[in-house]
Amino acid sequence: MEKTIREQLFDWADQDYQKFSAALVPNIDNIIGVRMPQLRKCAKGIAKGDWRAYLEQAECQYFEEVMLQGLVIGYVKTDVEEILHYVAEFIPKIDNWSVCDSFCTGLKFTKLNMERVWEFLQPYLTSEKEYEQRFGVVMLLDYYINEDYIDQVLKCLDTARHEGYYVKMAVAWAISICYVKLPKPTMAYLTSNTLDDFTYNKALQKITESYRVDEETKKIIRSMKRKK
Repeated sequence: MEKTIREQLFDWADQDYQKFSAALVPNIDNIIGVRMPQLRKCAKGIAKGDWRAYLEQAECQYFEEVMLQGLVIGYVKTDVEEILHYVAEFIPKIDNWSVCDSFCTGLKFTKLNMERVWEFLQPYLTSEKEYEQRFGVVMLLDYYINEDYIDQVLKCLDTARHEGYYVKMAVAWAISICYVKLPKPTMAYLTSNTLDDFTYNKALQKITESYRVDEETKKIIRSMKRKK
């Protein structure tokens, strides 16, 4: 008899990796311990078959079950509107940074549908739900930090308002990538913005941690830190 997805996941479980993953995602206690390459391989196989039936019936009891659904959505081949339908259905299942960020990384169809996905992201960027807003911010970070979108991205990051730690950290991370890729407009933004002190200072810290920023520039960035 063919094994269920859950049975396969438990077969692939690695106890050491389970402990490692659990430490990285502290607010989650349902990790089986399956490594990402194995999940991606499984997701690619599902995406080649009857993936719609899988997504309709997929279970969400375990971290890997949710992660797998997100990965499958990234691999499926269909039109943009159908993919966005499944993206919208999946987003409420996100309850940690790891699933959020891996899901975003897999949504490579965005590169061929920039305007449509930009429009789709707008409600999430102002959502009151922490992981919905993080999803929006990480999508900007992954796909929209370029010359065409930089001004709009910085505006969206400046108006992202959420007390959740994982939103603030995503905004800081995104701003640091903006600086690394497009320092001139990002420096102008850093000298005039409405970010809270925590997010602003974290963004500066992440810029100084980048190996793509020279030491002289790092000194300038450090001098811009807001004092408490």
